[in-house]
Amino acid sequence: MGIYLNPGNRGFQTILNGIYVDKTGLIDFVNRTINTPQKLTCFSRPRRFGKSFAAKMLCAYYDKSCDSRSLFEGLEISKKKSFNQNLNQYDVIYLDITRFISTAISVNEVVGNIQKNVIEELREDYPSYIKEQESVLADALFAISHKTGNQFVIIIDEWDAIFREAKNDDALQKEYIQLLRGLFKGGTATDETIAAAYMTGILPIKKYGTESALTDFHEFTMVAPDTLAPYVGFTEQEVLDLCSKNDLDFEEVKFWYDGYFLDPVGSIYSPNSVMQAVERKAIRNYWTSSETYESLASYIGMDYKGLKKDIIRMLGGEAVRVKISTFQNDMTSFKRKDDVLTLLIHLGYLSYDAAKKTVSIPNQEVADAFGDATDQEGWGEIGELIQESDDLLDATFRGDSDAVAEALEKVHAANSSILRYNNEASLSSAIMIAYYTARRIYKIVPEFPQGKGFADLVFLPRRGSDKPVMIVELKYDKDADTAIRQIHENRYEGDLKKYFGNLLLVGINYDKDAKGTNAKRHSCLIEKV
Repeated sequence: MGIYLNPGNRGFQTILNGIYVDKTGLIDFVNRTINTPQKLTCFSRPRRFGKSFAAKMLCAYYDKSCDSRSLFEGLEISKKKSFNQNLNQYDVIYLDITRFISTAISVNEVVGNIQKNVIEELREDYPSYIKEQESVLADALFAISHKTGNQFVIIIDEWDAIFREAKNDDALQKEYIQLLRGLFKGGTATDETIAAAYMTGILPIKKYGTESALTDFHEFTMVAPDTLAPYVGFTEQEVLDLCSKNDLDFEEVKFWYDGYFLDPVGSIYSPNSVMQAVERKAIRNYWTSSETYESLASYIGMDYKGLKKDIIRMLGGEAVRVKISTFQNDMTSFKRKDDVLTLLIHLGYLSYDAAKKTVSIPNQEVADAFGDATDQEGWGEIGELIQESDDLLDATFRGDSDAVAEALEKVHAANSSILRYNNEASLSSAIMIAYYTARRIYKIVPEFPQGKGFADLVFLPRRGSDKPVMIVELKYDKDADTAIRQIHENRYEGDLKKYFGNLLLVGINYDKDAKGTNAKRHSCLIEKV
């Protein structure tokens, strides 16, 4: 049992000692790729989404130096036909690239250290098969396989760490890619040496131009997870089970940690945050404790055309269009706002809707990170928006219609280049931006089915809140009285009074033809029920 060659199953044993969500179905997927044209897998996802857990699980399963049967008994993989066939049957090479970076005197030594250290361990187990002066890892592995018939399973954790930690060092990156190409270049040597390979990291495989640097790998990413979508994070059913067993409010957990909608499984939750909430019995922001907002600030601070506008719209709850194809899968090759937005998808700061080709801010944790990052970048308008949003909410509670209308005027003026006021949908976007901070105490539901139709916006208080339900009806080129009258006529109050008690009915109208310097385009009427 070594550090790089056959590291054993202790890492997975430690994971099982805590609260464990069964993700061993991933093993069956890898089993089905062994010694097939699909045997090279790269599965990228954000930090704190269980990448290292999966790598340790695969090591424990394939490593022939240990007996892991008891660890997997009762788990999903033990019920699969492939379980016995591949359990502890292979030499495993396990490379944690972040460890090599952290222990190197200079980052430029990393690639050389990988080859040197692994070859040294191989020589201990296979002393008669490796040339004394051998310095090429791919050749050492081939020599062993060719003479013994043994194949290797190669598992690389944080494969893209060099592209993140040495993002401006092109020479080192190319040296590293050459190492990987040597191991996985295809042909007779790779077929004879490698039974399967599994790489995990944050970024997809680096592109040079339009081509992948490692063309034989089958990739699964945050924009195209496909059959591996259930293993990106926690599924909704898994989170429901955790909440039920640990007496957590599922709706609050969903508000804070959901938001990554991936076909074909639907909602995917941030695993680290959910587990922190379970272990601490407290639902709060755990994202910034593991992922500092400075890195986000550096990217959204880039002055690409339209980037700031898109972020303000997303803070208001909108989704924005994105083109992901131009992203070069690194941290530096940015030419347009779409490249930055695509990076933020892979970092977990944005959720991607593949069907609509849009991005949005997934949940409250990440929204808080955006708020901190925009403040750091000196986006005064965001800080003002947050303060004005608090003031707007207070004015609404007080029933101060004039103050609400005035606040909406300010949002309109500040974001006139973003919000095009030509219909009620645009007015709805303005309201969502204006009531930005209300999300902390309300669940905001557009087009809420109630009474004889659909209320434009309903603000439902979150658990523990003593605030009233707010029903907001929007009108365009009419008047606020008409909006209030529609709420009553269509009985939008419905059963909300029964379940929540006090209500606030808020009618808002936008008049595009208001004339004069001091003309008010917004009018508001608030009625307490």
